[in-house]
Amino acid sequence: MQKVILDTDPGIDDTMAIAYALCHPDIELMGLTTVFGNVNIEKATRNAQYVLHMLGASNVKVAKGAAVPIVQDPMPHAEFVHGEDGIGNCFDTSITYDPSAAHTTLHAQDAADYIIEQAKRHPGEITLIAVGPLTNIAIALQREPKLPDLVQQLIIMGGTVTEPGNVSPVTEANFLGDPHAADQVLGAAWPATIVGLDVTHQILITDTHLKQLDDNAAKTGALIWQTSRFYVDFYSSKGAASNEREPACAMHDAAAVAYLLVPDAFGVISGPARVIHDGVAVGQLALDRKGYDYGLAFWRDRPDCHACMQVDDTRVLKHFVDTIVNHRLC
Repeated sequence: MQKVILDTDPGIDDTMAIAYALCHPDIELMGLTTVFGNVNIEKATRNAQYVLHMLGASNVKVAKGAAVPIVQDPMPHAEFVHGEDGIGNCFDTSITYDPSAAHTTLHAQDAADYIIEQAKRHPGEITLIAVGPLTNIAIALQREPKLPDLVQQLIIMGGTVTEPGNVSPVTEANFLGDPHAADQVLGAAWPATIVGLDVTHQILITDTHLKQLDDNAAKTGALIWQTSRFYVDFYSSKGAASNEREPACAMHDAAAVAYLLVPDAFGVISGPARVIHDGVAVGQLALDRKGYDYGLAFWRDRPDCHACMQVDDTRVLKHFVDTIVNHRLC
């Protein structure tokens, strides 16, 4: 069984990723660490607790993380994509939490310290899946430089190599949220894989899939269906997703979980990577695909990372839907 810590900024597609990780029998979801991004840190943390409650995951811990980037000024949050509450305007204020649930009271440590502690407690066993800005991971790396040697792997939803960006012509939202953190993280020598827009823009979950979940996956499917309405409407309004001529949305964050579960559904390239800090290309992922010795100091001694460039989207979508339908918690 794979031990996983999911670093997240819930987020509608984060909700899908959380459900996917919770439902799959080969994953032990140890905790959610929260970060600003889609919404502010208060909403992100509240939403993490709420989603765990709604999915019946009383044993999963929540550790609150960074509220702002490590260097740059904060960017606007994305409520226009995810709803004012961050989960499609579906947050039910009447919900009463079980006081004995692990997620009800936030972990005493912040996100970075929680990641470090768990990595030391379970050396070589934990996969970090980061689906928001990489601020928490960068802070953890600063506090414990040996962290890359303590985790099994790092899977990042962020960036784009050749696919146009979703917040600028060359930039993906998570990397724009904290480009300094992303560059620091990709400069560390851990097994790191980027699941970026090059593949996530190919994995379009349609209303047919989403309705299948609503009809066959009880409360879990209902939550995914309800929260997805705002997201699908956003994609439809922008003409950003169309699959088989029906409404759809990209399944960005769940794709990072899919890489852990069905890695052979993805094709990857490898090379050193940088993330641009400022200027017109701020947040851009630059991946060296040639392997030349450029002689430039800012490329010297950068470790290789992997970036997903191809995906069997049909297989990933089926795996996601089957997992939720067949292994839902509630």
